[in-house]
Amino acid sequence: MKKYIKHLMCFAAVSLVATTGCKKDFFNRPPEDAITVDNFYQTNDQVTASTNALYNSPWFNWVNKSGWAITELAGGNARTYSDDVISLFNFTLTDINPRIADAWNSLFTVVAQSNALINNLPVKASASVDKAVLNNALGEAHLMRALAYFHIVRIWGNVPIIENSTDFVGNFQVNTNPVTDIYKFIINDLKFAEANCTPKVRVGATIAQGHVSSGSASALLAKVYLYMDDYTNARAEAEKVINSGEFKLYRGNITNDQIATYGYTGLIDGKNYNDLFKTANNNNEESVIALQWAGGAAYGHGNPQQASFAIAGVTGTGDGYSVLGPTIDLQNAYEPGDTRLHGTIMKAGDFYPEINQAGGGFTVPASVNSQNTKAGIKKYVVGTPADNGGIGAAQSAANCTYMMRYAEVLLIAAEAILGANNSTSDVTALKYYNMVRNRAGLAPVTSFTKTNMFHERRIELAIEGDYWFDLERMDGWQGILTVKHPKALAVIANQERGTYSNDTPPQVYSDKKTAKDEFFNFPIPQVETATDPKLLEPPVPYKFK
Repeated sequence: MKKYIKHLMCFAAVSLVATTGCKKDFFNRPPEDAITVDNFYQTNDQVTASTNALYNSPWFNWVNKSGWAITELAGGNARTYSDDVISLFNFTLTDINPRIADAWNSLFTVVAQSNALINNLPVKASASVDKAVLNNALGEAHLMRALAYFHIVRIWGNVPIIENSTDFVGNFQVNTNPVTDIYKFIINDLKFAEANCTPKVRVGATIAQGHVSSGSASALLAKVYLYMDDYTNARAEAEKVINSGEFKLYRGNITNDQIATYGYTGLIDGKNYNDLFKTANNNNEESVIALQWAGGAAYGHGNPQQASFAIAGVTGTGDGYSVLGPTIDLQNAYEPGDTRLHGTIMKAGDFYPEINQAGGGFTVPASVNSQNTKAGIKKYVVGTPADNGGIGAAQSAANCTYMMRYAEVLLIAAEAILGANNSTSDVTALKYYNMVRNRAGLAPVTSFTKTNMFHERRIELAIEGDYWFDLERMDGWQGILTVKHPKALAVIANQERGTYSNDTPPQVYSDKKTAKDEFFNFPIPQVETATDPKLLEPPVPYKFK
């Protein structure tokens, strides 16, 4: 790992979306340039701006391809022929895969930049900076470090906990730490963020709401507790968010009668599920944590998702590669009348007025066939620059990438009430669960099971980078710790990952995959283990400070 020991020379930009990117992993050292550290953190505005980069370019290689390849291809929501990621779809992944290296480097760069702020701000910030402003910035850095580690531990299992990159300048080899310690570290970070980030109440869709809040920390903490089967704390944290009134749900198809009958509150009228993914609604009331992109900016700073997802002719910028298509299994998972289908998957004949607005809208052609699925991806596809206020370029859209939404908080609260039971008809759990279903135009249910919950989460969060992780926790916290996943493996074995023929009507060329338990802990990239063989040794307990 010695080749990665170098200075991290990033300057925080004043604009939230105009940030400078840095690359490489957790052995990047924090900023040491005299201008960056000694002279920059002098005012409230400078300290506030210091966290901007944590929402942008460090995440780029995760969002660009490795993230959706891991979560949607391995999870069975999407398929591809792309040779650099098809091994994730086929469960033939090795440690030399370049996209796994991208994921490792991207996520540990978030850790490195978070560490830089956590270690430098307390000693370099001017005494004139308000304490609340300083604490908020530190809270944001702790939250983003926790978010990065939450991804890292769910992908690789045992990994090193790095709190200060400078600790390893003289000794660049380091052992991994056990999963239990990493989760404890994440919880500690989120508790700090919860106590130090500024509380907010989200109103409208504005860039000012792009930064996380104490409620964002509580929401992510609820999710972490859910993975650990700590249902009591998961419910407490989720309901803390719900009761705060900070976030709200786009109302969609929820009727007045349903509001009166079930006591729904916190709804935004006139907005539906598909609206969540329009650039005009960046940082809306439902956005809990989101990455911020500078549309039209240089490669690495704008949102690259549309470039991979969109079918040809949609973007107006020459990209739109249809690198992934929705699996037959995902397409068949939607209940009749579920409006989330239209907001997630493009089907032949579907009409989207927000795309090609100058031409009166866009109708999906009968020839749509991304990766031989007779469909395309809609989520995160936003159209031409003209459709987005004149902003955008090839591989550089301006729409935010959700890392967590309020609808998920509602589902977490409902699942926490269900707990370890086979099913529940608890009134409060049903209220949270049915709000999400009713928004999608589906009828309320009178009870639900754990299987129902995983299905609801799959549909609500499809193509948002979550389903593989849900499969990972399907066998509970002990399944995560022992890497035993019989329920998840059974789900995967029954997924239809095949393609459609060109016949009329089309026939299914069936393709079922078999995974193994060990696939749930991905191999650490060979480039990392070659320079740090300790990464392959058994984990050692972390010495918490």
